[in-house]
Amino acid sequence: THEENKAAANGCSKIRSGAQKGAALLALMEKTGYSMVQQNGQRKFGGPPPGWEGPPPPRGCEVFVGKIPRDMYEDELVPVFELAGKIYELRLMMEFSGKFIGVCVSLDNCRLFIGAIPKDKKKEEILNEMKKVTEGVVDVIVYPNATDKTKNRGFAFVEYESHRAAAMARRRLIPGTFQPWGHSIQVDWADPEKVVDEETMQRVKVLYVRNLMISTTEDKIKAEFNKFKPGVVERVKKLRDYAFVHFFHREDAVAAMSVMNGKCIDGASIEVTLAKPVNKESSWKQQFNGQISPSSENLLGFPNREDGTQKSLVKPASLSVRLNGQHSPGPPEVERSTYSIFPGTKLTPISMYSLKLSHFSSAVMHLDYFCHKNSWAPPEYYLYSTTSQDGKILLVYKVLISSIADDSQSYFMPEKLCTTVEDAKELAAQFTLLHL
Repeated sequence: THEENKAAANGCSKIRSGAQKGAALLALMEKTGYSMVQQNGQRKFGGPPPGWEGPPPPRGCEVFVGKIPRDMYEDELVPVFELAGKIYELRLMMEFSGKFIGVCVSLDNCRLFIGAIPKDKKKEEILNEMKKVTEGVVDVIVYPNATDKTKNRGFAFVEYESHRAAAMARRRLIPGTFQPWGHSIQVDWADPEKVVDEETMQRVKVLYVRNLMISTTEDKIKAEFNKFKPGVVERVKKLRDYAFVHFFHREDAVAAMSVMNGKCIDGASIEVTLAKPVNKESSWKQQFNGQISPSSENLLGFPNREDGTQKSLVKPASLSVRLNGQHSPGPPEVERSTYSIFPGTKLTPISMYSLKLSHFSSAVMHLDYFCHKNSWAPPEYYLYSTTSQDGKILLVYKVLISSIADDSQSYFMPEKLCTTVEDAKELAAQFTLLHL
């Protein structure tokens, strides 16, 4: 009835016995003709509804609703959601309590991040292991180690045929009962790759080249990409085992991508794709597992102005790095307001590692969090100095990252000097995160 719909829409949930709840759900099923099935911790209502013909709704038609009161069930939720339109399927998992709900477009993510993988495992081995315990595996993405191409980087991305398959796999893997090769793995959602509109991509004339040897020089890369058509490369910026190759003309960049993808340079089989710009304000940022602020553009070697020149390095405190995803425009600055502690305010001891990354505003803290997440030793910082021509003391930090699992060590040091210790440490943490 209208009054029932109104009550449900206002979030009014009465305390009911188990028998009353069951009767209400049976009445709903009889009234609507929808089926209801409980599977893997969630209850599915519909999917498809009675009389549905044709394929399921396309991607983008699903919303996620959180903070539903624990005592509210389909008989109260369905009337609310039907106010917006015909329901194809409703999947209910009781997780939160409270009277306010949040609604957003459902993220149709089909990719999981798998961490703490033995570094000697090949793609085929990881693929087979994932297929043993999860269904719907489409592909496994594994990146070679920067210094030893025969090893992986200790993590992989597993692609599933659907978001539902990925969600079921995540649920299956998270408890820790599955230990491939005798190792406890880490499982989380991979941040989806930022989509750049086609019109913007049509103007790109920079190629992103990955899986290079550490020893390969920028001059060597430029020479290799100039082979198919001399003089087409404007410049090359290389960082560790990846590089950005800038072309004078877009058509040459597209042709070079087709020719050079899969080619060997200094014994390494390279991968070549178009670099993904984000917007004019943040310029080129999108390639690796994190977010970088405009102040990090100098690290990537991209121009900051329309004329192609670079701005002077600004303080890097605005860096915000997200794990397991792709670069995207940086979020607003973290709110730094202070709030009074009133008498009786309850303060609960917590670990910083239990917080979300949005609570951190510095790369130094992000790096500490990243190392903890991967079960590595905390980062070690070593300070070095030099004197500029005008007599200023300039500083730079070298960062040591030690893996507890295999006793391996990696050093990272940016190619820029700073005038303050704080900026030097922050820049070193930025640089390290970009390469991890």
